[in-house]
Amino acid sequence: MSSDLTPSSPSAAEGVEAVSVLADELRRRMYGFIRRAHRPVTREEAAADAGISIKLAAFHLDKLVAAGLLRAGYDSPGGEPRVGRRPKVYEPAGTDIRISIPERRPDVLAEILVDAVLGQEPGEDARAAALRTARQRGEELGAATRTRRRPGRLGPERSVSLSEDVLEEHGFEPDRRAPTELRLLNCPFHPLAARSPELVCGINHAFLGGFLTGLRTAGIEAVLAPRPGRCCVELRAAPGGNGTPGPPGSCAKEPGARNPEERKPD
Repeated sequence: MSSDLTPSSPSAAEGVEAVSVLADELRRRMYGFIRRAHRPVTREEAAADAGISIKLAAFHLDKLVAAGLLRAGYDSPGGEPRVGRRPKVYEPAGTDIRISIPERRPDVLAEILVDAVLGQEPGEDARAAALRTARQRGEELGAATRTRRRPGRLGPERSVSLSEDVLEEHGFEPDRRAPTELRLLNCPFHPLAARSPELVCGINHAFLGGFLTGLRTAGIEAVLAPRPGRCCVELRAAPGGNGTPGPPGSCAKEPGARNPEERKPD
């Protein structure tokens, strides 16, 4: 089937749009019918099941396509050869729609843990494998961002600006308090962080440190700074200042080391 829509992982805004489209009872029925069919469905078939005209069915089906819930193409229903123009057909886009405010990303954490288990090296314990894998995933994100944005040399302020844009897309809710300081108001891995803060915050810290390494930033670092109601990691100017980077992703405190005034992280 030739598709006119490429499925992709939806952003939070796209997820909200998808849910709003499904608020219509008729569209929910048509979407459910197509999911249960387990094959491409024509407009005529969808219209007959819903008890509406083909023109009205086409309108609602295209709304579902625009929301990323269905993908459309041209094929013969059931794969049977057909003479003449092939009809337009619809099938589920395979998109996983989840809405959380603030945004949560347990899938990222789950992928890191699965990769850590599958790639655990001889003599390496589970926690070390998880931290190593998280750093690798962060480096991949940073390198991909650098390839896509082509920012050139990054000093401290530009490093923070670019990091702010990317981390906003990944649900961290960055809050820039100073030119070289970025607090992260949301933990995408909550509530798992509340269950095992030392492990999950360590993974988060390794991921963000790896991101800075892959992005090839200068003069900033990921620092563990747990505070109630927000992410346990901040991006700050590295020791030395004036654009002199410290070790990539280095931190002022090791996981588990707490300031007496600090409470359990979000």
